[in-house]
Amino acid sequence: MEIPSKYNPAETEEKWYRHWMAKRYFHSEPDEREPYTIVIPPPNVTGVLHMGHMLNNTIQDVLIRRARMQGKNACWVPGTDHASIATEAKVVAKLTQEGIDKSKLTREEFMKHAYEWKEKHGGIILEQLKKLGASCDWERTAFTMDESLYESVIDTFIDLYNKGLIYRGVRMVNWDPQAKTAVSDEEVIHKEVKSKLYYLRYAVDGSDDFLTIATTRPETILGDTAVCVHPEDERFKKFHGKKVIVPLVNRVVPIIVDEYVDREFGTGALKITPAHDIHDYELGIKHKLENIDIFNDNGTLNEKAQLYVGMDRFKVREVIIPDLEKAGNMVKIEDYVNKVGFSERTDAVIEPRLSTQWFLKMKELAKEALKVVEHDEIKFYPAKFKNIYRHWMENVRDWNISRQLWWGQQIPVYYLPNGEYVVAKSKEVALEKAKVQFDENLKLSDLKQDEDVMDTWFSSWLWPISVFDGIRYPDNEEINYYYPTNDLVTAPDIIFFWVARMIMAGLEYRKDVPFKSVYYTGIVRDKIGRKMSKTLGNSPDPIGLIEQYGADGVRVGMLLTAPAGNDLPFDESLCEQGRNFSNKIWNALRLVKGWQVDENLETPEYNRLAIQWFNAKMNQVADEVEQYYTQYRISDVLMSAYKLAWDTFCSWYLEIVKPGYLLPIDAQTYEQTISFFESLMKMLHPFMPFITEEIWHHLRERKEGEDIIISEMLIPQPWDNKILEAFDKAEQIIIGIRNIRKENNILNRDSIELKVREGENSECVFYPVISKLGNIEVIETVSEKPEGVLVFTVGAQEYYIPRSKNVDVETEINKIEEELDYTRGFLKSVIQKLSNERFVNNAPEAVVEKERQKQADAEARIQVLEEQLKGLQS
Repeated sequence: MEIPSKYNPAETEEKWYRHWMAKRYFHSEPDEREPYTIVIPPPNVTGVLHMGHMLNNTIQDVLIRRARMQGKNACWVPGTDHASIATEAKVVAKLTQEGIDKSKLTREEFMKHAYEWKEKHGGIILEQLKKLGASCDWERTAFTMDESLYESVIDTFIDLYNKGLIYRGVRMVNWDPQAKTAVSDEEVIHKEVKSKLYYLRYAVDGSDDFLTIATTRPETILGDTAVCVHPEDERFKKFHGKKVIVPLVNRVVPIIVDEYVDREFGTGALKITPAHDIHDYELGIKHKLENIDIFNDNGTLNEKAQLYVGMDRFKVREVIIPDLEKAGNMVKIEDYVNKVGFSERTDAVIEPRLSTQWFLKMKELAKEALKVVEHDEIKFYPAKFKNIYRHWMENVRDWNISRQLWWGQQIPVYYLPNGEYVVAKSKEVALEKAKVQFDENLKLSDLKQDEDVMDTWFSSWLWPISVFDGIRYPDNEEINYYYPTNDLVTAPDIIFFWVARMIMAGLEYRKDVPFKSVYYTGIVRDKIGRKMSKTLGNSPDPIGLIEQYGADGVRVGMLLTAPAGNDLPFDESLCEQGRNFSNKIWNALRLVKGWQVDENLETPEYNRLAIQWFNAKMNQVADEVEQYYTQYRISDVLMSAYKLAWDTFCSWYLEIVKPGYLLPIDAQTYEQTISFFESLMKMLHPFMPFITEEIWHHLRERKEGEDIIISEMLIPQPWDNKILEAFDKAEQIIIGIRNIRKENNILNRDSIELKVREGENSECVFYPVISKLGNIEVIETVSEKPEGVLVFTVGAQEYYIPRSKNVDVETEINKIEEELDYTRGFLKSVIQKLSNERFVNNAPEAVVEKERQKQADAEARIQVLEEQLKGLQS
């Protein structure tokens, strides 16, 4: 195949992805091989690819491609989440644009619209993941509203209800007035906001006295049913047992006493609104207070408020102030900063509200789920997230699993005319149960199913089980083969939402953990540290990046600075670096494939040495890479492979073995170079799947099915460290020669001599390589420094290059004197440290020994430099 002068990512990516799909390389079926399984964190069906998805899915693809090359049966299950709140909001918005009111539709009509919207807009993100190179088993694509997954959720609800773990109760919940549904504590984001603190006077019933309270929410006074003071607060003891009159509505309510009151906040007297504050609610239960719910589900005031009926709560906050001033109840208004809860989904201000909901008891489930992480049956990377996990699990509250929506799995509860209910999989089964339990004359039309759906997380907590249909068929071949999965890659912000709950579900329904390791990615931030968001406009379009830099370039750019659990400071220049790397290895391919091979040519000694060295170096790096993989140091894996390819292979190895202009290369070196190139491509394939597949097919003629994606991953072999140490020394000698050439304007094409001072470090097995790269005509050993030479050192070993007549002696003297000044200053600082008794006595022995070695090296260097200076000045 002819190799184009420029690498074309778009053309290559489309070609190879289509090829892989046609070959069904991504597809998995249970067989005799060891399985390696990952389930994708299902993105919202409404979603489009963002930088967080890019990072997360690139890491998953690296792991799955490596497993495939290790000969494992790699299965990466993709899918999407139905995302109740977000999707319903989008469907309602679409209907509104079309002039359709949701409240005028039946549930079935609304669900039809929702599915139409999902079919049109859903799954975009999965198509975008293909552009990234994600090697998911697309034939297994799951959706949390698919029949099998839907039914699994229903079965789970019924089972947990029958076990006494699900119950129905009136509780104070976090109400989202925009989505018109309850949300869990974990879905509330608390933000610091600039508010006002309103001081209001409540008249004491039957006297001329007043009690002044302070509140940030004057609109809620319409639901007040008490005022509370601390029992030991001397200011209010005379009011114990009395009553006050709530402003504007003139409701007479008791003054209660409770140690809950913070005497330092506001005036020390607290208004109590049990229906609209969680703490007030608890006080209300304790003191048997009336609950007056003044809000509709959309945040407007209802008839129980008596005033401002139908007006939005924030509008009421504006208009009630002049009314309170006019009535003589307003004392003063102060600026105040406080934390307010916002809905994670809609960003609406959360309204604490009493509501009848379905709850799952979490205490026992959490206890077992904590144990498996504490005992490292599931390992977290990085381990610091164990502390966050422990905090969540030790402070767990019952999970509110019902949502006041239509899009989702409808709660399998059926109500009877008398208020009783039965839990069943269908209306028909419910009727049979109801007849037995309550009334044998009941008809199907008497039953009414609960309107609510289950929390979206109640379906996704089953994901590692339900994608293999392990809830409905707990002993099927797939669940027994693929479960537990191996690795989960996710963001730490859903450690409780999803990770913890999947562990609970796994232990409850499989008596086993759902995965063995959890890799937590960091948050992708811009280069000045801000979280990327649409609002800030600092989040680049991932597909745009792929079009500009190629998928491989973006993948490399993302992972070069993405250590597990730490935030990723993303800069587009990283993608440029990734693209440059693609171009570098492409140009290396063109160089190697452009060589003419002479079968009769003997292998030069410098090539034989280069092959021996690179083979050792490659095995050392392959071993290092394996260690990094086991520690989930994915960025370090990439960096090691990157340096091996760019620095070691391209900058050193190819420079050594490259034949002279228009000269051929020997067959053995060429064959070995192709083999090394193949091994490098295998090491890089999980990170750069497209270009490595393309280069793989240019390196040799391949048979059908001989693709890199299913080739065997490089297995490190033993290597000789001495050869690596010897080359490190040779590298320093070559750098020294090049520096002398540069500083003295000696052209690379002009051959030179190299004289080596006799000594214990004068030998080097790589002198043939040094001769080639340094264009050295003769290398000889001398017993003392010759006259008229340029000197450089490697450690304490001296090397001499005969000086040409063009050398500027004065410049050389200045350069050596500068280095002498620096080295003497360095030696002085080391001696000072070693003369400090506290340092010598308390520092580890290895640290002290290192300082002593620094002293010896500096003293030897000074001696060499002084001799060089003497030689130039003579």
